[in-house]
Amino acid sequence: MIVRNPNQRVAVLVDVQNLYYSARNLYNSKVNYKELLNYCVQGRILTRAIAYVINANPEGEENDFFDAVNTAGFETKEKPLQTFFGGAKKGDWDVGIAMDAVRLAPKVDSIILCSGDGDFRPVVTYLQQVGCLVEVVAFKKTANNELMDAADDFVAIEDGKKLLFKSKLRRR
Repeated sequence: MIVRNPNQRVAVLVDVQNLYYSARNLYNSKVNYKELLNYCVQGRILTRAIAYVINANPEGEENDFFDAVNTAGFETKEKPLQTFFGGAKKGDWDVGIAMDAVRLAPKVDSIILCSGDGDFRPVVTYLQQVGCLVEVVAFKKTANNELMDAADDFVAIEDGKKLLFKSKLRRR
C-alpha cells in the first residue's frame, strides 16, 4: 500500500483490450471508463490519461466506444487490427504503452497502469528504478501474479463500486 496525497502527479495508462476481455469474460460486463479514471486518480493531480485501443473498423466508421472514452476524460491512441496471411489477427499496444510510461515517468510521481498483462513487469521495474511509483489497476483473477507483486500497489477493479456495468453482449 502506498500513500496517496493531493500533490502527487499521476498518469493513467489503460490497456483497453486487456480490460475489455477480462470484464466480458469474467463478469459479462463492460468497464465504466469515467468511474475508472476517478477511481485511479483519487483526488490527485492528473497529468495525462491515455486509453490505448485497437480499432477493428479502421475505414473511419463512427464508433460510440471511442467517443465514450474521450468523454470520460481519456486521450485515445488507436491502431488498426492487423490481419495476417492465413486470417490470423493481432492487436496490442504493449510497446506503445511501455514507451509512453518511460516518457512520462520524469513528469509524474506515479504511473497508474490499467492492465494485468505480465509483459509490463520489466517496465514496472524500470519505472521504479528511475523513482516513479507504479500502481497496477486490473482484474485480480486475470492479472499476472508477478506484475501484481512488482507493483508498488495493486488495486482490483472488481472491488470498485460503479466500475462495471452489465453488457448486452452475450458470452460465447
